[in-house]
Amino acid sequence: MANVLRLAVVDPSDATRESIKSMLLGLDTVWLEAECSRYEFFADVVSQTHPDIGLVSLDHDPEKALRLIGRLHESSPECNILVVSSSTDGGLILKAIRAGAKEFLARPVRIEDLVEALGRIRERRFGRGDAKVRQTMVIAVAGATGGVGATSVATNLGCILAGNEGNTVALVDLDLCLGDADVLLDTIPDYTLFDVAQNITRLDFTLLKRSLTKHSSGLFLLPRPVQMEEIPHITPDDLQRVIGLLKATFTHLVLDLSKSYNALDQVALQMADHVLLVTQLDLACLRNVVRLLTSFGANPGLSEKVKIVVNRAGLDSGHISLKKAQETIGREIYLQIPNDFRTMSEVRNNGVPLIEQAPKAAVTQAIIQLAAALTGGGASEGEGSESTRTSLTRLFNFWPKGGPTANK
Repeated sequence: MANVLRLAVVDPSDATRESIKSMLLGLDTVWLEAECSRYEFFADVVSQTHPDIGLVSLDHDPEKALRLIGRLHESSPECNILVVSSSTDGGLILKAIRAGAKEFLARPVRIEDLVEALGRIRERRFGRGDAKVRQTMVIAVAGATGGVGATSVATNLGCILAGNEGNTVALVDLDLCLGDADVLLDTIPDYTLFDVAQNITRLDFTLLKRSLTKHSSGLFLLPRPVQMEEIPHITPDDLQRVIGLLKATFTHLVLDLSKSYNALDQVALQMADHVLLVTQLDLACLRNVVRLLTSFGANPGLSEKVKIVVNRAGLDSGHISLKKAQETIGREIYLQIPNDFRTMSEVRNNGVPLIEQAPKAAVTQAIIQLAAALTGGGASEGEGSESTRTSLTRLFNFWPKGGPTANK
């Protein structure tokens, strides 16, 4: 979060300003702090918002823009000035640099040139030793069908990750119609994904965290909308922006997808580092797994992110063997979560995560192992292996001394 660059833009042309904004919105290392359509007002905007970068478009009125750059250089020397222009006039570029510009980009701006320029500014702003931006792990949790326990996996995984004092974790409920992550955590949120998406252009880091509901485990929740009528107003662009800001704010982001694999789910899948596809060992689920993997294979890089997680393992009645399941789907099972209907029913009805109510239960330990495998705390290996026990111990040690205790 400390290395995210805050940026303000001035461009009197609506078309070119929107173009550069759309490019910036796709970068999770940049936060668009402010935008302005008048050169005359931009110096005041910068003095009030204190951005790391002031992006100035020269094309509308080069002389006014050059005077603005000189004024910014004097009044806000900590603001790095990035100039954009369609002109290739060497004299104009030289004037901009002499006035105080740090970087010059030719329009149309190429994304790779913009990223390189931002990298150089970041190095100047934060120093070479701190130039690396903290990488946020984004975990999308999807179900092969409804009722396989994907939300339970996502919610409990988030709570376990949040138990590490070095982590800040957010859970986003993307099942906009029937999501129930707030029920599993026994919370009544003040704000939802709809509220954040509608106000995304006015949010900063502090306001964002205030918009999320913090659970006692340390997990932050952004729930689905309250009213069905609000759902159509959340667009893929809104979600991309929300995820980008959350990535700039949290170390781990868990996305609980719907079962419709709609446009919002597709955004989540593309932005995720890991996709946990939760299934059970029955024919209907495995058939859907094959269909989904085939569909994912059409999107470059997506199939490689998918990890198959078998939930409620051990339900022998009518279930297919693990070996047969792997042969059917054509890949290894990443991890199995044992069936424990009684414990899961209790935690769901009580609105208490597994790590608090039943930390020693086998189902809890399996999700702890899942967290360890995803974060590099241990590979996903056979149950009872030495590597697994080491991973579990490491994850339990994330909790403060005394740890969580089971509810009586």
